[in-house]
Amino acid sequence: MQKKARELAKKVSLNNRKLRDCKVHFGDKDPRNEQTMIFITEGNSASGSITKSRDVHTQAVFSLRGKPLNTFGLTKKVVYENEEFNLLQAALNIEDSIDDLRYNKVIIATDADVDGMHIRLLMMTFFLQFFPEVIRQGHLYVLQTPLFRVRNKRETIYCYSEPERQKAIKKLGTAAEITRFKGLGEISADEFKEFIGPDMRLETVRLSKGDSIGDVLSFYMGANTPERREFVIDNLKIEADYVEN
Repeated sequence: MQKKARELAKKVSLNNRKLRDCKVHFGDKDPRNEQTMIFITEGNSASGSITKSRDVHTQAVFSLRGKPLNTFGLTKKVVYENEEFNLLQAALNIEDSIDDLRYNKVIIATDADVDGMHIRLLMMTFFLQFFPEVIRQGHLYVLQTPLFRVRNKRETIYCYSEPERQKAIKKLGTAAEITRFKGLGEISADEFKEFIGPDMRLETVRLSKGDSIGDVLSFYMGANTPERREFVIDNLKIEADYVEN
């Protein structure tokens, strides 16, 4: 099965529409090898904006086709049988060893909505289940992108939360134009340059030494356990929609 998977990956790598690779890789003897990263995006619209605005030397893009499979409780056999996971594994070059990782940063880039959050969890589950060293060694990240754009004729402010939006409105005035980004595909390539450039906001996915991967996955991705229901109820928050007068 592994042999067939490698053969498939080699064939597809010649024309892999899911991967837009970069020129420098983590293992290269290049001064920029620490800057290498791959964005795992959802859908062609989001990956299109990132692809157009990326640094082709150090930034690669891998496009998912919607929500991936929930791999909790599955064996690694699924990595070879599922074309998308097989191609991702081949793109990262981590089948045999984490030492062969082709990018220093593996970045999950999804929409900041419920579906996007679910895809983040599914991708984290994939790495926790089969390649936990990617997380343990600090290579897995989540990209933070703005929820709002507030602008007037003189200035544009990108906001990552409701408090930031309120602050921007106070600064630019209530007559400012306010845009709510529904997805990454709505952000133009010119704007995306700022969000994946030097001021990029990333959150590291962490796994403490004392954390049990089995317990973590069972709690968040397993059957709807009483413990998780209680956790959701105890931590449920309702965000009110702010209406401008």
